[in-house]
Amino acid sequence: MTRSTPSPRRGEHDQFSTLLPERGDPWVKVQRVGGAGGVHVDLDVDVPLPQARGHAVSIGATVEAELDDVVVCRSPGGLVFCLTRWDAEQTARGQARDEGSLLDQVCLDVPAGRWDVEVAFWSALTGWDRTGRGCGCSGDDGSAGSGGSGGENEFGRLAWPEGLPVRFLLQHLDEADGSVRAHVDLSAADPHAEVARHLALGATRVLDGRGWVVLRDPSGGAYCVTDRHPARERQT
Repeated sequence: MTRSTPSPRRGEHDQFSTLLPERGDPWVKVQRVGGAGGVHVDLDVDVPLPQARGHAVSIGATVEAELDDVVVCRSPGGLVFCLTRWDAEQTARGQARDEGSLLDQVCLDVPAGRWDVEVAFWSALTGWDRTGRGCGCSGDDGSAGSGGSGGENEFGRLAWPEGLPVRFLLQHLDEADGSVRAHVDLSAADPHAEVARHLALGATRVLDGRGWVVLRDPSGGAYCVTDRHPARERQT
């Protein structure tokens, strides 16, 4: 789906692999887990991990585990994320954005009762300003999740710094409470052809939105193909 090749497995239990694209630097990884799968983000920090950990905890995170090179945390709404040390050689600044499609967005699916706290947390954690709410349709951010109202206030965004491979979208769900979840969005130069390619690979079409199509991979994970163009200079 990402036009990539899995790297050799690594880790104590051979649980990690990096998806190596045909061109450009890698930025997507997969992890084999014992329970339910999902999506989480690794945030590279250029300060000592204890300092980054302290900041995250001070704004509402809880710490799940600490290893030599990673701190596993949860957001106030329960979404797992990791703090990792920044490596100048692994920034994906050479990401090829002129492909037919690109996995370039993580959407946080936030229950209504957790919205204000969760959006404030991610803005403070990343240092990215909140840029308002919008419908998420083409020209806003071209994405969808798995249960929002579809109204004008369904989506929020965090400003996207130049040079980083992944942006954040936040979806305001109709459900009042529950854990924050996440799914990935792909930008596509030709969304119709891209969706057809995914269906041929084994995906299932779930829903057509306004500028996006919700799909499920063969293991049941939801994700979206959007009509936002992969090239940075053509993104909104």
